[in-house]
Amino acid sequence: MSEIDTEEQASPGGLLKQPRAVWAVAFAATIAFMGIGLVDPILPEISKSLEASPSQAMLLFTSYLFITGICMFFTSWVSSRIGAKNTLLIGIGLVIIFAALCGLSNDVNAIIGLRGGWGLGNALFVSTALAAIISAATGGVSGAIILYEAALGLGLAVGPLLGGLLGEISWRGPFFGTAALMTIGFIGIIVMLPKVPKPEHKVHLLEPFAALRNPTLAALSIIAVLYNFAFFSLLAYSPFPIHDAATEAGMNFGALQLGFVFFGWGLAVALTSVFLAPRLIEAFGLLRTMLGTMAVFAITLAAMALVISSLPGLIVGVIVGGGCLGVLNTALTETSMNATNLPRAVASSTYSGVRFMGGAFAAWLAGEIADWVGAPAPYWTAAVVLVLAIALLFGTRGLFAHLEHHEEKVSDPTRKGVPAR
Repeated sequence: MSEIDTEEQASPGGLLKQPRAVWAVAFAATIAFMGIGLVDPILPEISKSLEASPSQAMLLFTSYLFITGICMFFTSWVSSRIGAKNTLLIGIGLVIIFAALCGLSNDVNAIIGLRGGWGLGNALFVSTALAAIISAATGGVSGAIILYEAALGLGLAVGPLLGGLLGEISWRGPFFGTAALMTIGFIGIIVMLPKVPKPEHKVHLLEPFAALRNPTLAALSIIAVLYNFAFFSLLAYSPFPIHDAATEAGMNFGALQLGFVFFGWGLAVALTSVFLAPRLIEAFGLLRTMLGTMAVFAITLAAMALVISSLPGLIVGVIVGGGCLGVLNTALTETSMNATNLPRAVASSTYSGVRFMGGAFAAWLAGEIADWVGAPAPYWTAAVVLVLAIALLFGTRGLFAHLEHHEEKVSDPTRKGVPAR
């Protein structure tokens, strides 16, 4: 992907003093990430209305994440040929089309398939947006990543709340809501993002796959798969035990109430990614921050398994888990962007493509495990997978040692903002 250069980028500023291009992409990214959480509060209602099992309803996440992950390997190839702005617009356009078609569908299997098309659009947009924000932002790579994670967290926070509000009207509402919001994002990109010249370097079709030969990126990608398995086990599965616990307590816990719970979750993601993660990284370094936060997340998941029938316990667990996710998202994204000398678009495509696979398998497997073993089992499984991630990160810590005290310098003209090592 090309660097997005504007005259506004010339003078460095604080985190909030960014070029117009950054805010345009960040705004659209916020809306795109709303689309993930927007569906979460309506999963039990979809299961009920379309006579689908919880496992089938959770396949809405699986098809979306699986196609997103596969297609992300090719986003750098696409964007290096048609440019960042066109890639972003095509991605958003596909999300609009497939979200609207989901809202018009009457069959859960059709929605599962349409969510795959939604995932294609999401892949084109999300991977390109990360590289675009890093290229255009002032104040260094770390600040750009914080802005990206803030957009992610804000989208994840507002999405479930809006999904709950619209879901009270109909389970179709969140799908149409996503289409409408992404239309606003589409217009915002057209109006606010300056014309971006096509990149001089065209990425080879297999370059993101070849990037996995880099031992540092390969290790980080496997760690990200394991972490995202836990991430989406929490996100995709939790609406069902929360709904069941509320029913046992004699409470009416519909889409709006679930929306508020996951609003708290998304808010925790946003706040910790912006405010807590940078302080932890500065105080303890990237490795200790990631290891410690993964440990806290694993303990949280195990605690949720132990209190599976407690509505307050599950709600607190979801929100604490969101706080862990905010820190880990920022730390892992910063690590993936700085750990190698690969072009950022390639590193972003490879890392993002692999990590989404963990979420795809989690969303499918969590429902199956719950059916086979029992309601607490998905949380126990996710906790064990996180322990494996901790062990792998600790065992490969030497690959990331150079990131602990780096200075931001431009060591390669094709990788603006890459720290010298």
